[in-house]
Amino acid sequence: MARIAGCFRRCEPRRLVREFVLGLLMELEDHNCWTLGEALGHTGPHRLQHLLSRAKWDERQVLDQTAVWAAGHLTGDDPHAGQDAVFILDETGDAKSSTDCVGAARQYSGSLGGVALCQVTVNLTYVTARGHTIIDHRLYLPRDWASDEERRELAGVPDHIEFATKPQLAAQMLTHAHDRAIRAPFAAGDEVYGGRDLRRHIRGLGMNYVMAVKHDHPVALGPHTTTARKAVRLIGDGGWQRVRTGTGTKGVRSYDWAMLAITPDDTPNGPDQAGEQAGDAVLLVRRHRYTRKLSYYRCFTTGPAPLARLVAVATLRWKIEEDHQLAKQACGLDKGQTTRWRSWHRWSCLALLAYTYLAVTAATEPTGPDEDPDMIAITVPELLRNIRGPIVPEPRRDPEHRRTWSTWRRRHQYRARKCHQAWHAYADTTT
Repeated sequence: MARIAGCFRRCEPRRLVREFVLGLLMELEDHNCWTLGEALGHTGPHRLQHLLSRAKWDERQVLDQTAVWAAGHLTGDDPHAGQDAVFILDETGDAKSSTDCVGAARQYSGSLGGVALCQVTVNLTYVTARGHTIIDHRLYLPRDWASDEERRELAGVPDHIEFATKPQLAAQMLTHAHDRAIRAPFAAGDEVYGGRDLRRHIRGLGMNYVMAVKHDHPVALGPHTTTARKAVRLIGDGGWQRVRTGTGTKGVRSYDWAMLAITPDDTPNGPDQAGEQAGDAVLLVRRHRYTRKLSYYRCFTTGPAPLARLVAVATLRWKIEEDHQLAKQACGLDKGQTTRWRSWHRWSCLALLAYTYLAVTAATEPTGPDEDPDMIAITVPELLRNIRGPIVPEPRRDPEHRRTWSTWRRRHQYRARKCHQAWHAYADTTT
């Protein structure tokens, strides 16, 4: 909180942000301005709602300061930590009940298992050997949403925000991190981010990449072009190598891997990029040991890279899935009942601020000499259990405070019911 203090013109919103973050870390049945206000001892949700909608503070500056703080702790004094860092790109969806929420539309979301009414956010996770956390995000506005002036005005979407594809949003975040001196040798993402334009942009920033691609992704083998699935036929039986990719609760995970040299198609343009043209492009292929199912990754490195290094980057891609899950479960990232652009971004900013604190603290927790070697490192959920009480105060639950909130809720719900009834009665007379 001291690191972001300069992002506020007045002390009142700064103190309220601290309370908001503590409320997100409390053990509550749900996270919204009503439950947070009651838990923090407020007499209503109005102060928190004002913080999200009208208070003067810059949520982008807060998120930037948080990202720099997190990157500094995750790299630390170890020079190798920064050399092994990876940017991970992925999107997540949050189910919504109405298209009135900014960006909400029927669209595909892998986290929801298909097409659903949801908001989609593109996130950027920073991974080092010490740990990982989300350092940036962008709300995806579908084309229909971005072109609807009436909905934009009702949701408060700024005029300079235009339609951008998910890879374009990813490119914006990578450039933003680069401008703030947060660097990583590699970028990785799933099939959505394997397009040529984003890969060319990544090379223009001086980075390598490992991007998942589909089976029909075109690859060039000298003068000939084929698909990733057909290119695998050129790999003989002796071209596969079994590599251990990690250890889970069910044991060691191993897959068969192979790589095939291909011709790059994403060389950056311009005389200032002349030094970026040299490098190695390969098609990395993963084969399941039993089902023989294949997965494909397009890779580029400025110098020769061993198979083990490319495999390590490809398998790190799942770290962002862990960040999505933990940020939602522990900090209510998907619980904000907000409909407008500013409120949504501020809720997300404060939820990511709370999660970054947990993720970085868990990653950098020192192991004492008396630590039991027969247990895993502390996790984000376990850390949250430990700090509730000593650091995060318990929710206020005294009987008088509960009665006050019960009275407020019932009166508010009565007024809301009367307003809805009056509106429907008016609507019936005009149809």
